[in-house]
Amino acid sequence: MQHDRYQRLIRDPVTMDIADAALVRRASEWVLGPGFGLSAAYSPDMRSVPGWGVVTSTAAPVLLIGGWTLTAALRPDHFTSVTDTISALAAIGAPNRWVMTVALVGVGAAHIGTALALRPAASAARCLLATGGTATVLVALNPLPGGSTPAPAHALAAGVSFIALAVWPAISWNRRRPALPSDEAPGGKADLEPVPASFRPVTALGASAVLLIGLGWFFAELAGRTDRVGLSERVAAGGQALWPLAAILQTRRAQRAWKTSP
Repeated sequence: MQHDRYQRLIRDPVTMDIADAALVRRASEWVLGPGFGLSAAYSPDMRSVPGWGVVTSTAAPVLLIGGWTLTAALRPDHFTSVTDTISALAAIGAPNRWVMTVALVGVGAAHIGTALALRPAASAARCLLATGGTATVLVALNPLPGGSTPAPAHALAAGVSFIALAVWPAISWNRRRPALPSDEAPGGKADLEPVPASFRPVTALGASAVLLIGLGWFFAELAGRTDRVGLSERVAAGGQALWPLAAILQTRRAQRAWKTSP
């Protein structure tokens, strides 16, 4: 009887009730081990943001802003953050370039970690965020050669990073999904987990629009070779580093409120 029921649940997990969830978990954990049951795929815990996501999302803006501030302060020559780019701080031959290089690698790794932690976001958006993080690491590994020498690899990596980090919020929005409580949960029936505000269409598209405006400003200043290239780049990059942190914090707050609501 239980075998037939288990087979039915695997074919049609949407019909799962609370007793079904317990059955699937016990059966699958017997095969995969504790904590790896198939019912975890239908559990709200699998869509919750882990605590370490706060660490990775905080690390990105701290490393980025701290990196460009510290590297500029350590330079013996005159460096103007309003005019000069972030990449110039990590260019070959630049004083203490290793500080900005390490910071950029850390920022990229932090974005990848945050993409893994943002479980409530759409999968495509998480992949795009991780792509932006990977491209940021490649920016650090392909520094500007200094002078006026072309750097196509650096430019390509930087372009992918900027665009991916600006666009991912636009495709991160999600619909409400069923969340099955554990068999110990009161009521013993499935509920609908509300989508956090960060991943609703209006918020997600609005955030991406703001980030794209900042990026457009930077591209315009860069194309015009103005004396505000550094400022516009820092505004664009800073906003892109801060939004994942805002999304993580808002999501965790919303999920705590949902789990504790009667």
